[in-house]
Amino acid sequence: MRIPQWQRVMAKMEADARLIRWFEPGLIPGLLQTPRYIRGVLETIESLYGGPNVIEASIAARLDRQTVLYQGQHQFHFLIGEQALPTVVGGPEVMVEQLDRLLVAMTLPRMVLGVVPLDTDYRIPLMNFTLFDRTMVQAETITAQLTTTQPREVALYERAFTAVTEQAVIGTDARELIQAAMDRYRRLTDDTDRGS
Repeated sequence: MRIPQWQRVMAKMEADARLIRWFEPGLIPGLLQTPRYIRGVLETIESLYGGPNVIEASIAARLDRQTVLYQGQHQFHFLIGEQALPTVVGGPEVMVEQLDRLLVAMTLPRMVLGVVPLDTDYRIPLMNFTLFDRTMVQAETITAQLTTTQPREVALYERAFTAVTEQAVIGTDARELIQAAMDRYRRLTDDTDRGS
């Protein structure tokens, strides 16, 4: 997902889908990321993979993808693991900004954002995946982006998404988890400001 051309492929798939269901256990989903959070993710990935520096172009491409949230009649159901909230990307200030973005995104029409609490039972293998309508699944590994269109496999991902959805909290409960994490980051930022 660090290559701008691949971001454009994803943008087309997102624009074509009416329903996008995205499970991300450890990070904030790309469609909901702020520019500084995107930079933090991409810099970390770049240090792992090496290769040409495409961070600026990748940030711009990922931000372009986010227009799908505001256009058309798309419906979105995002599930993030609570682990994504204390996972620091870019520092406490970036995280305050990112979590505030989640709180705002929760108010968008046609969007559901749920948080899967840390203390839930193990129900599915913890890996990120995105369902596009009922026809295709994208999943990322360390070395590849996997695309699945086999109906039997797509149905299995749908069952997995349903299992995680049953464990997630939404609405006020999700907002409280996000707000608590945001408050912790604000305290860290305040402590750092007082120490300098």
